[in-house]
Amino acid sequence: MKVVILVSVAMLAFAANSILARLALSETDIDPLAYTGIRLVSGAVVLAAIALFRSARPKSMRSAIKGSWSGAISLLLYAPTFSVAYVMVGAGPGALILFASVQIGMLAWAIVKGDRPVALEWLGMGVAFAAFVYLISPGLVAPPLQGVLLMVVAGLAWGAYSLIGRESSAPVADTAGNFVRCAPAGILLIVFGVVSLRPNAEGLAYAIASGALASGLGYIVWYGVLPSLSRTQAAFVQLSVPAIAAAGGVAIIGEPLTARLLIATAGILGGIALALLAAERRRRGAAA
Repeated sequence: MKVVILVSVAMLAFAANSILARLALSETDIDPLAYTGIRLVSGAVVLAAIALFRSARPKSMRSAIKGSWSGAISLLLYAPTFSVAYVMVGAGPGALILFASVQIGMLAWAIVKGDRPVALEWLGMGVAFAAFVYLISPGLVAPPLQGVLLMVVAGLAWGAYSLIGRESSAPVADTAGNFVRCAPAGILLIVFGVVSLRPNAEGLAYAIASGALASGLGYIVWYGVLPSLSRTQAAFVQLSVPAIAAAGGVAIIGEPLTARLLIATAGILGGIALALLAAERRRRGAAA
């Protein structure tokens, strides 16, 4: 039950990031670079404070804040591409593209590491890819290609961040360390973004909420629960995020729920689910 609750909190935080980004970048005056920088810096401040408070030696920054450069680089690649993409893509389609890219990237990495999918897994991935192509194919309701490509990059970076997180034994210290390593780049992004567009109070509030709450605390929960999940379980639970984000986009932002989005969502999530189920069944058979 504890794992279920923590997973639910993490998924709500991920969906909140999509909704907050879309709200800030479409409804307020804030540049996407400034939004990203504030998100990273506010997350770093809150997480560092929490990590130091929890440390047995609160005066020792090194003992309280860990993380890795690989995790930080993945986070730094994910955050700005995510924000810039949400200038062009709605909350629901954006989350769908993001987490489809996460799962496709993680499945591809498993293949590179020696995993050998069976026919049913290839079929599921083929269905998901076909639905993805349908979502972004030219048309009045298709998301802009530039936004799609940026969100794909964000998804691949988040997949790498999740794979790194599976090895974490100190989620608070590792998440804090990753954010702290990103903070200097975040400050530069704020400077560049403010020069382009001075943010208003509402935009600042959304960015801080995304960094300190949805990102910082949400990622602590995610890193903490990841070791309790198999790769398949971790992939499955993240498939709930596009649906939550789409519902939030409709209810909070008033975004349209188009037939194309519904069909593509069913195809992408259904195809990935089929591939994941087939992979889990194959691994259990091999283990037996």
